[in-house]
Amino acid sequence: MRDIHPDLLTVFLATLKERGVEPALHTSYRKWLRYYLDFCSKYALQNTSPDTPTRFLDKLRQKRQAEWQVRQAAHAVSLHLDGIRNAGDPQKEAATKKAAETCPERPGVGEAIGQSFGKWARAHADLVAVIKTRHYSPKTLKSYVHWARKLQGFAGDQEPSALTTEDVKKFLTYLAVECGVSASSQNQAFNALLFFFRNVLQKEFGEIRDVVRAKRRPYIPVVLSRQEVDAVIRRLQPPYDLVAKLLYGCGLRLFECLKLRVQNFNFNAGVLTVHDGKGKKDRTVPLPRSILPELEAQMGRVRLLHERDMRAGYAGVFLESLLEKQYKNAPRDFVWQWLFPAKTLTFVRQSQERRRYHLHERHVQKAIKEAGGRARLTKRVSSHTFRHSFATHLLRANYDIRTIQGLLGHSDVKTMMVYTHTIPSRTLMEAMSPLDFPLPDMS
Repeated sequence: MRDIHPDLLTVFLATLKERGVEPALHTSYRKWLRYYLDFCSKYALQNTSPDTPTRFLDKLRQKRQAEWQVRQAAHAVSLHLDGIRNAGDPQKEAATKKAAETCPERPGVGEAIGQSFGKWARAHADLVAVIKTRHYSPKTLKSYVHWARKLQGFAGDQEPSALTTEDVKKFLTYLAVECGVSASSQNQAFNALLFFFRNVLQKEFGEIRDVVRAKRRPYIPVVLSRQEVDAVIRRLQPPYDLVAKLLYGCGLRLFECLKLRVQNFNFNAGVLTVHDGKGKKDRTVPLPRSILPELEAQMGRVRLLHERDMRAGYAGVFLESLLEKQYKNAPRDFVWQWLFPAKTLTFVRQSQERRRYHLHERHVQKAIKEAGGRARLTKRVSSHTFRHSFATHLLRANYDIRTIQGLLGHSDVKTMMVYTHTIPSRTLMEAMSPLDFPLPDMS
């Protein structure tokens, strides 16, 4: 695929900024421009020719691109041609006019999409600002923006200010009927759009009735026996084995474990403090005494790595921006270093610095999945399976359910009820299958 000429790219990016296209969408717009220029090169077409945009969009439809993608591509091409026009291209009039007629089944799409996308870009920017102001987690930010963009694609040329509760109702029904999403995904979409309506569009959401809801299925978590836990851990290489031991031994979520820093550990008291867990809550859990030597050895490796990085002049670890402003030297301080640092440094373009991040979640998930396969288990093993096993094994050991709730960091004891289904009742254990009934005496 051909690269965009630097001068052409400069004009295009300036046009995107001028028209208020959300910065997060710039990568997608550049992609469509590259596709368009590649299409023109492949078929020996002039990219400013009046009929070239229409042929390009027809090609996208032949490749079964989603309609919202076709419209986004149309907007990208129209902005490209508009940028050329402003730069004084002699064929500007015909090209721009043709670009505005790119989607014949949706009249006036060229200019309408430009206005609609600009207003949606501002709405997305407002959504991000509101979420960051409320200090929601990055995952919440990602999911809420995701569903807002999905609604944008479903709404077509409709501006965000014109959306109604009926549009959301149709969208939720579409998710359940056409897309077949799970109940949790549909509920997440509902919560995201409720937040979007109230805090960005400043509209009352109203009641949502007569919506086809995805059926919530009863879920019983996968639980490993102690022997199966040990079998998986034995097949993990360092430091993934220590990660799994903390997941099982302390009942941590994966992101809580990977975000651990040196200062979270109190070896004298034998406790681990989890900061900024789910819901920005802190909690304290006991450290497994059996892995204290391994944790201290890991601390030693982190110290050696930190000293080497300091000699190399790196900028330290990543911290939240507000925290770094308050403690400017914290990124280079040993107590703020990750317990499980990434193997390589990350280059930060804005500051031209190299910093260290923690292990990536996908690497740990992949390692655990492969270890479960090598252990030849007949159960689906993931990082969260260790947390489920932690809770279930404590219940079997007759620990109070509210104590386990505190160790897991759940706000509501109702969340704990799912683990009661992982322990067979006495009646169920004593029940026999009819296949095991003795055969009747036919003599």
